[in-house]
Amino acid sequence: MNASATPKIAVRGLSKSFGGKTVLDGLDIDCGVGESLVVIGGSGTGKSVLVKCILGLLTPDAGSVQIDGEETTHLGRAQRAGLMHKFGMLFQGGALFDSLRVWENVAFSLIQGRGMERGKAREIAFEKLAAVGLGTEVGELRPAQLSGGMQKRVALARAIAAEPEIIFFDEPTTGLDPIMADVINGLIVKCVRELGATAVSITHDMASVRKIADRVAMLHKGQIIWQGPTAEIDTTDNPFVDQFVHGRADGPIQMEVRAG
Repeated sequence: MNASATPKIAVRGLSKSFGGKTVLDGLDIDCGVGESLVVIGGSGTGKSVLVKCILGLLTPDAGSVQIDGEETTHLGRAQRAGLMHKFGMLFQGGALFDSLRVWENVAFSLIQGRGMERGKAREIAFEKLAAVGLGTEVGELRPAQLSGGMQKRVALARAIAAEPEIIFFDEPTTGLDPIMADVINGLIVKCVRELGATAVSITHDMASVRKIADRVAMLHKGQIIWQGPTAEIDTTDNPFVDQFVHGRADGPIQMEVRAG
């Protein structure tokens, strides 16, 4: 990212607590226009809370979230609705509606969020399904009739259906075998590049990190403790990153394990 350019997303001093437990503690992070940022960190470190604060699903206790240079933390309902049109989201479990056909799932935000005519929305839905390698016959099925990998591809098609400027990926390869996970990672890279979108992902899967990230940031105890180009995650001397990337039990990150 050009140092003089306005970040697509700029987070400053972000803090959020729940019941006296501090989850985000003065966190700072930027994501440049067209950049793919992946946030790593252990379970419960606040990755999802960070994304929810950026999306506006949670209101931070303190700090700033700017999208395209505009403060978003205290927007009114109408302004927030307009901002949400910039966003796409691939949820961890897919979060498809069982009662709707596949194409209706993909077109959901177009019909419900933008009031698009169903015929036009259906046409776009099939275009996006084709973009993730699914044929027209799949569009008429129900999500329960699909494999886990196909459901994830449908969820990706839905995330890109409205051609958002920013796409969030929440553990995009959870529950998939390594081969299908690699397929999904490849589709994410392809779709994000074709849209020219900015991407923010959270994941534990280091294969995903290496494939989809331009830059990696590590979240620990409510703060970003390291960030840098993806190529540097295997050579950094940061002991927290080194332990996490290589999946070692011994290191500065201590996991609570109860005796049986």
